[in-house]
Amino acid sequence: WCATLNIHRGDATCYSPRGSSYRSSLGTRCELSCNRGYRLVGPSAVQCLPNRHWSGMAYCRQIRCHVLPAVLRGSYVCSAGVQMDSRCDYTCWPGYQLEGDRSRICMEDGRWSGSEPICVDLEPPKIRCPDSRERIAEPGKLTATVYWDPPRVKDSADGVIKRVMLRGPEPGSEFPEGEHVIRYTAHDQAYNRASCKFSIRVQVRRCPVLKPPQNGYLSCTSDGNNYGATCEYLCDGGYERQGTSLRVCQSTQHWTGSQPLCAPMQINTAVNSAASLLDQFHEKRRLLVISAPDPSNRYYKMQISMLQQAACGLDLRHVTTVELVGQPPHEVGRIREHQLSLGIIEDLRRFLHLTRSHFNAVLLDKAGIDRERYISPVNPDELFIFIDTYLLSQQEAARREQSGDPC
Repeated sequence: WCATLNIHRGDATCYSPRGSSYRSSLGTRCELSCNRGYRLVGPSAVQCLPNRHWSGMAYCRQIRCHVLPAVLRGSYVCSAGVQMDSRCDYTCWPGYQLEGDRSRICMEDGRWSGSEPICVDLEPPKIRCPDSRERIAEPGKLTATVYWDPPRVKDSADGVIKRVMLRGPEPGSEFPEGEHVIRYTAHDQAYNRASCKFSIRVQVRRCPVLKPPQNGYLSCTSDGNNYGATCEYLCDGGYERQGTSLRVCQSTQHWTGSQPLCAPMQINTAVNSAASLLDQFHEKRRLLVISAPDPSNRYYKMQISMLQQAACGLDLRHVTTVELVGQPPHEVGRIREHQLSLGIIEDLRRFLHLTRSHFNAVLLDKAGIDRERYISPVNPDELFIFIDTYLLSQQEAARREQSGDPC
């Protein structure tokens, strides 16, 4: 007889030539097996030998898989450690997503099913831009300086933001009138990106457009009718402003003051000297002084006729005609409908060196300087060419180019 055969966590199925009651007698053959979860170590079958020993020894060893490695940025939980049938479930840290098998099972061959998963950052960062805003353009300007805080950026994975890019002007820039879109883009370490945007709207407060006065014009700062703009009323030569000179566009979108008038300049002939008379025209009008020995002078009548037909061109160029006609004591001097005294006539002749013996004329600029003399009637076109070429100020030339020639 051999010793009774017992396999811990296993079973022995024996067959004896003497029958089932002789399980350990000489010649008995036993097939060995293990319970589920255990692996047989040793021969799978043994026989009782004449030396009263079994032909071999075997035992059941628990099936165990190797310890799973740690998962970067994640973890796993197993139902029964590393034993067979143990199920290990993987999870990732917040902000990371699992790529691969979500669970692995320890199999009968001592190996884990599937393959090792990884935790990857696929989630873009969270970015929030400042709120959209409206700004009023600064006084006297068509722009507004706008500041804002940087966007709030947070990465749901490791919290590391690689860079934040701005598409548009920097905070503190000047923005012109209209709507402007500012965009920000954030990148995390895994090169995921997220964007946000907000708008900046700049409004220019404007007053109604001012109309230039009749026989005058406007000179405005900035854009002419925006908040803070100042407009100055100016009159053409020979006209004087009556009323306020400056008006300012207020934040209420209304102008200060009221519109002035440009009235014809008042000529005072009751003066003591030619200098006082001429001083009234200083920087306002040019003077064409015509002298003739008598009203019937052929040149004089021809000159007056031509000037009457060119009245529009004369007024456009701010030219006033002064007539000195005849001999004392019946000599006549006049500026339009204003009569000059004999003393002023004499003073003018002496000041301008005008003789009574024959027709002659002199053109004075707005500074009262003698610029051209004529001993025969001057054609208005010739006179106008001379004035336009040599006597126009920059302001007058600009006005002429802007408004054209209404004549």
